[in-house]
Amino acid sequence: MSLTRTISHIYDAALALVYPQACRGCGASVEARADGAACAACWHTTRIFDGTETLCWKCGAEAPGTVTEEKRREVFCRRCVEESFTAARACGVYEGALRASILALKREPQVCARLAALMHAAQRRCPLDAATLIVPVPLHPSRLRERGFNQAAELARALAQLSGLRLDEWSLTRSRHTERHRAGMDARARRESVEQSFEVSRPRLITGERILLVDDVLTTGATVSSCAQALRAVGAEEVFVLTLARPATI
Repeated sequence: MSLTRTISHIYDAALALVYPQACRGCGASVEARADGAACAACWHTTRIFDGTETLCWKCGAEAPGTVTEEKRREVFCRRCVEESFTAARACGVYEGALRASILALKREPQVCARLAALMHAAQRRCPLDAATLIVPVPLHPSRLRERGFNQAAELARALAQLSGLRLDEWSLTRSRHTERHRAGMDARARRESVEQSFEVSRPRLITGERILLVDDVLTTGATVSSCAQALRAVGAEEVFVLTLARPATI
């Protein structure tokens, strides 16, 4: 073990003793700063994607059965045929440690090392590895003032730092204040609530780029699809989507 890792382990142990933090998932003690809001046990039981799963090539939804690597591009659920993005991927399933981390991130603008590493791993896999520019899903100014920060922007900054990709936090804006998506809203209601809610204020910075759109959760895909439509309307070559999590089924 390197000296740096040894010092880090000692620091984590001392911090857990002096300032114990309860796991937002199960209530046990969080012993490593890198794990953020969840304990090691919750991370161990959370389904994290590693690129070998059988997924719809476009929207990233889990598909039954297994296919060879050469056949993965042919998997298509057909429910996402009208989505405006090129392809979407998530780091894992919205459960356990990922769910706890996402809920914590909505309250505190801190992206732990494990979350950043998961996003970086997903970004380096095909097809997201073709992206040239990172853009976070924006909040409406009134919502941003209310919360004080944009969790998608926090994730995008962490990813940009690890990946070396350029970050544009300002070109894509939310021009219409929409109602928060409620549990029980179907895909059509969610889509109608965000239609024409986004615009690009600096088209020249987007034209010709392959955008990696970053958000915390992909549910129906309505929000990211609306963002992608606005980006492609001003000349974005492709729009990929990366989120921390997605539900196991949609």
